[in-house]
Amino acid sequence: MSAPQPVTAPAGPADVDLSVSVGTLLFQNPIIAASGTFGYGVEFAELVDLNRLGGFVVKGLSAQPMAGAPAPRIWDTASGMVNAIGLQNIGVRAFVAEKLPLLRAYHTHVIANVFGRCAEDYLEVIRVLNDAEGVSAYELNVSCPNVDKGGAEFGGDPIVLGGIVGEARRVSRRPLWVKLAPTVGFIGLMARAAEDAGADALTIANTYPALCLDPHTRKSRLGSTTVGLSGAAIKPITMRLVNEASRAVKVPIIGLGGIESPGDIVEYVAAGATAVQVGTAHFVDPRASERLVEGLEKWCRNDNTIRISELKGSLQKS
Repeated sequence: MSAPQPVTAPAGPADVDLSVSVGTLLFQNPIIAASGTFGYGVEFAELVDLNRLGGFVVKGLSAQPMAGAPAPRIWDTASGMVNAIGLQNIGVRAFVAEKLPLLRAYHTHVIANVFGRCAEDYLEVIRVLNDAEGVSAYELNVSCPNVDKGGAEFGGDPIVLGGIVGEARRVSRRPLWVKLAPTVGFIGLMARAAEDAGADALTIANTYPALCLDPHTRKSRLGSTTVGLSGAAIKPITMRLVNEASRAVKVPIIGLGGIESPGDIVEYVAAGATAVQVGTAHFVDPRASERLVEGLEKWCRNDNTIRISELKGSLQKS
């Protein structure tokens, strides 16, 4: 009588297709490094194979250089971190002259995050970028105070949001993504306003407004009182926003918030996202995005998933 043979699990697919389409742009995989966590990309080039990523979003660009918030700027919290960087950047013209030429050597999508204090600021940044080669799309950060409207955020009112997106769409020569604020009560309404005004995709969402105090001094632990919460703590809340928005619009959604593992990516895709952005994880591991590409390939093989795009919107009702 022969000895029993060990039972082995069936082998997964030899090759998996991680490619996704965000509007007219084809990404080799759905993993994009998020703005503000990956510098201008070139700073990570010696640590990360940039060509392995689906793409990356450079830190926010303004019409003029900005010094940002006073130090300290980052603090650990339970399951995440808070930051108050203050949108420090070298300005769009210096970016085009100093950083963008270096980025053209890489075969991955470069998305320029754009912000301003008034509509004309946004438009000036876009006009400068329009004349430069090497940028695949623009991502509007609408969580900025609109000085022309008493300091209210562009992304806090659907009419104001539609106005700034429409103006940006009018001058933009590239695909236009809109990075929505997470604090609105009706994310579907805001998503539709952006879509109707011409957004080609939506990034959901920015960091959550927060406060982090030192109990001894009763002062903010950071140089600014207004801070943003990110990391694993926000993932379940942001996934709900992604799911709600995906049922309200037809344009692709890029999910952003608390992604640390391949399973996190799959959860966002099942909730309705086409692609994801990885942010806070880079502060723990600069190679987080590249490792997630490798991890997602392995996850798909083990799950017998041939195409990651087939999982989009596969959320099962309980």
